Amino acid sequence: MTAVTDEDHTGRAEHPEESAKGLTGGGGTAKQDSGEREAGVRDKGGHARLVDAATSRRTDSASAWDDGLIARRATEENTGSEHVPVVETRALSAQPTVPLTYDRPLRSRLDALRELVGLSRTRLDGQTLAEAGRVLDESAARRRLSGQHTVVAIAGATGSGKSQLFNALAGVPISETGVRRPTTATPIACSWSDGAASLIERLGIPPRLRRRPLQNPETEAQLRGLVLVDLPDHDSAAVQHREQVDRVLALVDAVIWVVDPEKYADAVLHERYLRPMAGHAEVMFVVLNQTDRLPGEATHQVLDDLRRLLDEDGIALGEYGDPGATVLALSALTGDGVGELREALGQFVAERGAPARRISADLDAAAAELRPLYAARRRTGLSEEARDEFSARLADAVGASAAGEAAERAWLRNANRACGTPWLRLWRWYRDRSEPTTGRVPLPTQADEEVTARQRVEQAVRTLADRASTGLPAPWAQAVREAAVRGSHGLPEALDELAVRAGLPPGRPPRPGWWPLAVMAQVSMTLLQVVGGLWLLGQIVGFMAPNLGVPVLLMAAGIIGGPIVEWSCRMAARGPARRYGTDAERRLREAAAGCGRARVLDPVASELLRYREVREQYGRVTGVGNGPR
Repeated sequence: MTAVTDEDHTGRAEHPEESAKGLTGGGGTAKQDSGEREAGVRDKGGHARLVDAATSRRTDSASAWDDGLIARRATEENTGSEHVPVVETRALSAQPTVPLTYDRPLRSRLDALRELVGLSRTRLDGQTLAEAGRVLDESAARRRLSGQHTVVAIAGATGSGKSQLFNALAGVPISETGVRRPTTATPIACSWSDGAASLIERLGIPPRLRRRPLQNPETEAQLRGLVLVDLPDHDSAAVQHREQVDRVLALVDAVIWVVDPEKYADAVLHERYLRPMAGHAEVMFVVLNQTDRLPGEATHQVLDDLRRLLDEDGIALGEYGDPGATVLALSALTGDGVGELREALGQFVAERGAPARRISADLDAAAAELRPLYAARRRTGLSEEARDEFSARLADAVGASAAGEAAERAWLRNANRACGTPWLRLWRWYRDRSEPTTGRVPLPTQADEEVTARQRVEQAVRTLADRASTGLPAPWAQAVREAAVRGSHGLPEALDELAVRAGLPPGRPPRPGWWPLAVMAQVSMTLLQVVGGLWLLGQIVGFMAPNLGVPVLLMAAGIIGGPIVEWSCRMAARGPARRYGTDAERRLREAAAGCGRARVLDPVASELLRYREVREQYGRVTGVGNGPR
């Protein structure tokens, strides 16, 4: 690009002579009297010498840089106040690129996030997981690139002097400055060492916009590994400029925010960038530029107010040895404070930790965004009480209690028939001659009873789903409810079939071992009545000698003994009848509970187990051993 004259923040041209000479920023050329284009360099004696352009091109092609950067070397010739940047290419030996490595905790967190995204794809939409996927992609892409370089972007508002600061750090006018707004239209990169081509290509910066700083052994050693990127204005009127800023800011390792005394409290800067990036404080510099415009102690006052605003944004300040953002005041025009920033950048780059800290901060931001989707408000899961209540509701819907009572009554009725007196049995037979011989009294099934049973089943499922989803994040609560509803389809019909299979067996209920003895005793009482009656009848007709005592005694014993035997059998039958009814109810309850467990409880438990798994993975993503409770 064409390097025009640098101007300060007041719009005054600093080097008007350079603009008149038409120097180019990528390799300045001077128009000679002969019309030939030649590159100006200096010999050891300080005299200017000319190098043929064709020879320069051959040198460029023979010794091209490994990263495609345009070599730039500037010298100054003191002719009044004129500074002429002179450019030549230089051959540098290719250096092997050392990939970036993450420490074990960060790798573990990234693996946990990858597992979390995989487990959540069936429960969360792609848009919700987009940021987490972007962090995984960018972390993998950055890991394959150079770990010896740190990419730092200079961002700021219109007129903040970020391009002027970029040039001051590079030591040569690379980025165009001026009164026209916006001045910087595309990102420009400047690398202090080789091997950064892939990093710059990742930012989408073409080779024609890649520069080298002023060749100074001291500054090169101090900032070795730095790749500085000058961005367009983040508040530019051109939409494509703002889009480029947002795109590059998501890819760089660190950022220098340049503010000026007039717009350091701009709401756009704080609400759109600083506040959302509060978690990236460790890879952030905030520079108050143009301090030469502030009189006296005003610089300290503005700087204190800037720190206050940053604190309100939630940005930790790196003061007193604490990790956080570095806040400095300087003037790119006069150079005051630029050395302090260069020193801070040198230490920052030398640590080689900015890429990992940036990925870690992105990971924290993605985890914070996903927290409402994984962090439960309370302890979740189904308690044993809720499970038992659900099974009890299903048993009531299928009529387990009524079936048990019916079985008990059937057992007692069968006992009364077997152990009752013949005369009472004859009367009961006459009364119940229309009853079936199965020992059960079938209850008529009516439509309203079926509807009531179905409603009970649906109510039981809804209650269980509500209890299981209480406290869960919305997507997982919805998944639990859907699993319960799917399982409830066909549940009433399945319960009806189980009631038929698990109900009372056909035929009479089983008899205990004492029943034959009771029957024999009842037969004996009946025989006593018959013998006594025949004896009395024989005496009446004169067939036998009169003797009322013995036959009357026999008849009385039979008449009284029969009911006593029946009453004794009834008392003895209560226990077995109750056990028989309880067993029938238990079988039906177990059948209903098994059906409900297979159709509803197990799917709901599977969803809860999946949520616990993703919650544990989320805990690993956040760096905590266990997921949030």
